This record gives sequence, structure tokens and C-alpha cells, in this order.
Amino acid sequence: MMMAYRLVRLIETHSDDLAAGLLQRVQNSELTQGYRSVPPEELKQRVYEIYRHLGDWLLGKTEFDIEARYREIGVRRAQQRVPLSQLTMTIILTKENLWEFLKRESVLDRPVEVFGELELLQLLEQFFDHAIYYAAVGYERAVAARETPELISRSGK
Repeated sequence: MMMAYRLVRLIETHSDDLAAGLLQRVQNSELTQGYRSVPPEELKQRVYEIYRHLGDWLLGKTEFDIEARYREIGVRRAQQRVPLSQLTMTIILTKENLWEFLKRESVLDRPVEVFGELELLQLLEQFFDHAIYYAAVGYERAVAARETPELISRSGK
């Protein structure tokens, strides 16, 4: 677990560079053109918060916290008319951005370090899978509410 903790701290320390790199990837990708309607600083700040507090997200936050954050992101992207497929791709790019960073930065000498990295990768995979799901739920509910406004008044939201 010590190796996983060290890698999380490495990510958190480089969170600003990671967020800037992701922003560039999203802006340059043919698969995320809908993000042109999202203010660049908004996207960068959202991703920075995840990278900067990754340890909290992986070890301290509950499923409810992940659900709340990513439902909110899904609603926001639906309001900005970003296609759901592009929201999903951006979360995938966020994860891939981390993988590439870890491949470049981690030097594994001992089997116990490999195990620590695998443990971290499993936690990250689970986090991003849940993020995609909850973002889609928030997105779908926002679209349904936009198409059927009476759903909002009935649900009390």
C-alpha cells in the first residue's frame, strides 16, 4: 500500500500539469468536439480537483460522494449540450492521461512495488467506472427533465 500511496502523492503533486495536459487532449480530439461549448477553465478546474485530491477520492470518499459529484457533472454537460458519448470519452481520457503519466513516472524495482501499483490501478479503474456511470445518470436525468419539465416539479428538485 505504501507504493500506491507514493504514486497517489506523485499524481497530486503534478495535478496542475496533468489537468493542463488533459485540457489540451480534449480540445484537440475529434472525439470530444462538443467540449468547445465548455469553458476551458471550467474543465481544467474540475479535472484538477480530482487529480489534486485523488487520495481522498480513492480512499476517503464514499460511493455517495462519487455519485453526487459525477451526477452534477453529467447535469452540467447536458445543460451545455455536450453529447453523452463525448462526456464518457472525456472521463476515459482523464483516466488514460493518468495511466500515461504513471507509465512515464513510476520506476518499479521490486515485486512489492508492482503489487502496490496494481492495487492503485484497481482503485483508479473502479473510481472511473463509477464516475462514468453516475455522470451518465445525471446527464440522462437532465435530458429527461428538459424534455419533460413536470418531472422536476414532481420529484421536488
